[in-house]
Amino acid sequence: MATDGAKQPLISGLLDTSPKPNQNTVKRRRLRRCRSAPTDYIPLDKDDYGLIPRPKSILGKLHPSFKQVALFLVIYLGVGAICFYLSRSQIKGEKTNGILDAVYFCIVTMTTVGYGDLVPNSIATKLLACAFVFTGMALVALILSKSADYLVEKQEILLVRALHLNQRVGATDMLREIEVNKVRYKFFLIIIIIVLLIIAGTIFLYKVEKLNLVDSFYCVCSTITTLGYGDKSFSTEGGRIFAVFWILTSTICLAQFFLYLAELNTEKRQKKLVKWVLSRKMTWIDLEAADLDDDGVVSAAEFVIYKLKEMGKINQDDISVVMEEFEDLDVDQSGSISASDIALAQSS
Repeated sequence: MATDGAKQPLISGLLDTSPKPNQNTVKRRRLRRCRSAPTDYIPLDKDDYGLIPRPKSILGKLHPSFKQVALFLVIYLGVGAICFYLSRSQIKGEKTNGILDAVYFCIVTMTTVGYGDLVPNSIATKLLACAFVFTGMALVALILSKSADYLVEKQEILLVRALHLNQRVGATDMLREIEVNKVRYKFFLIIIIIVLLIIAGTIFLYKVEKLNLVDSFYCVCSTITTLGYGDKSFSTEGGRIFAVFWILTSTICLAQFFLYLAELNTEKRQKKLVKWVLSRKMTWIDLEAADLDDDGVVSAAEFVIYKLKEMGKINQDDISVVMEEFEDLDVDQSGSISASDIALAQSS
């Protein structure tokens, strides 16, 4: 921006190029020696991999999504099991154990698999099933997917370690690589998990349910896609115990797979847009659009904001909201925020 002091730039507080003695050195030293910053190399052999400090309490180690999942899932399965157990005489089909069948029926209902091996046979149970299928779908969509996403994120560190097995990778480098390739790693990891679940389900149906390999694989595919024809299903007591956990995990992981696939496609298009924005030549029209304070020149901060807008990272509404907050904090209207401005803003 112009340095004649006649006009303060709109976003002058974002960039200060005035030379100050030893300021850069002090700031760099602070950043390097900040307690919260990771060191150059941290061995990743422990459970926490040296990246994030964990609370000592057991509940503190649980991710917030897990707490929500546990609470809502217990409530859903508990209420569902009680309701369907009490009305078990009004449900027809292949039955094994009363409580187990009730939980199994809840899982099959909430994941919309709907084998048909157990079906409601009265007005009351049909209405009850309708209520539970809607609440179950909402539970899967709003809560359980978060836990699946969190589980995949936790495995990203293991994947990065495997890719750099013969290298000493520090915590900072690892976190940076995970952030850059986050969606890609999630996509690859969920593929691995789905393949393992398909293999486990096929082997279990072959060994326990005594289906042939083709029928076992066919039942697995119809289950995880929630197709649920019903000609092949889990009919034994042991099979339904396995199905309670396997159906829930496999159907959610497949849903996450398609979500990550869509995210990966979106990320690729975003990268192409960024590449185009950074490679095209600047024109007079761009210069005028980037000059936020209309002083005829474009500062580094204005240039960055303009390019971010072109990339779709931010929009004019985002800039307006941030600038409103900046102006509120800039109490003396000097075009920059100082400690005295913060003190005055807090007191008011």
